[in-house]
Amino acid sequence: MSAVDFQIGDNFAIAMDERDPLRDFRKRFFIPKTPAGNDCLYLCGHSLGLQPKAAADYLAQQLKDWAEFGVEGHFHAKLPWMPYHRLLTEQTAELVGANPEEVVVMNSLTVNLHLMMVSFYRPTKERHKIVIESGAFPSDQYAVKSQIRFHGFDPASSLIELTPRPGEAWLREQDIEEIIERSGDEIALIMLAGVNYATGQAFDMERITRAGHKAGCVVGFDLAHAAGNLPLKLHVWGPDFGVWCSYKYLNGGPGCVAGCFVHARHAQAFDLPRFAGWWGHDEGTRFEMPPNFQPMPGADGWQLSNPPIVSLAVLRASMDIFHEAGMQRLRAKSMLLTGYLEFLLNHTGSQDFSVITPATPESRGAQLSIRIARNGRALCKRLIANGIIGDWREPDIYRVAPVPLYNSFHDVSQFVRKFASAIRT
Repeated sequence: MSAVDFQIGDNFAIAMDERDPLRDFRKRFFIPKTPAGNDCLYLCGHSLGLQPKAAADYLAQQLKDWAEFGVEGHFHAKLPWMPYHRLLTEQTAELVGANPEEVVVMNSLTVNLHLMMVSFYRPTKERHKIVIESGAFPSDQYAVKSQIRFHGFDPASSLIELTPRPGEAWLREQDIEEIIERSGDEIALIMLAGVNYATGQAFDMERITRAGHKAGCVVGFDLAHAAGNLPLKLHVWGPDFGVWCSYKYLNGGPGCVAGCFVHARHAQAFDLPRFAGWWGHDEGTRFEMPPNFQPMPGADGWQLSNPPIVSLAVLRASMDIFHEAGMQRLRAKSMLLTGYLEFLLNHTGSQDFSVITPATPESRGAQLSIRIARNGRALCKRLIANGIIGDWREPDIYRVAPVPLYNSFHDVSQFVRKFASAIRT
């Protein structure tokens, strides 16, 4: 869909939906209902994606095979469980712009982040600092601080937190570069989000990676709000690692198994310290049960345990949809949806809120974060009670995300009308 001149009114939204080449993907998801049986306005895919209707069939097959074969399902299920996780490898690599050997679906996001830092955060007396956003997701904050302490350092002196300029809501790329250049000799790891969870700012990962590597730093990204939201080119951009969850934009279900990227230049780095588990051992001798660990090359070598088949089955249902839709087409629609949302919000004339997500389309994903001047939590609860689902983040941020797989332009139009009405009351 090419750029358009946005207009006020439902007729425009309906016309946009009629010409949307991705409109039929909405039918493949369950939309939560209001008590009256109508579709909710669900704008919360940044927090939990909706259930693909096909997930039940993917899951039912695994339950059927478990019932029929028991342990022999590892070898005789319709899709044997032993290599089942590899059914996701090609699509995962496609999704994040990686080579297949650079990605693995495993564990949860914070577990994967810790595993990566065990290998890639190697502080010394001279170079021990970690760079992170001051407004990073709390789990990332907890993880990096705990790693700093584990190595005998103090977060008070070993953590560099990037803070926007006074009066601004997001970070400037040049400020990030200047900090890296100024403190590069002390920085062991740059660990930023691909998209900040609170403001919705999308960082220029290629630019940050280039600046970090020039200064001799390791670079990693938390892609929880980027995977399935933005087109990624991890192999080309060259960060050392990336981690993400699969329950937000990837629609894998609550607590779904997560993902991990390790750049190909580390594929044979078997001397890197790592926390080992048997599923990361060379698959050629894994079942000989040898006493010494020999990691598989690539990202597979960081696996710990055999993967959860039930969780993978649900994720496959969504990944098949992503493969069919294509990230470039999804991104094109996403930019239109978010631009339309911003346009309508700006035309409400209300002084009771402001959008704090960057206005530049390239600097954001599907999410817009709205700063509410007063009584924001109560407003969020009131909207939810009326079937309008976004979410609240303290102290004053209301987050909404029109997701291109299942949200429509009419959703956006309805939301802004009801939001504007609710904020006036």
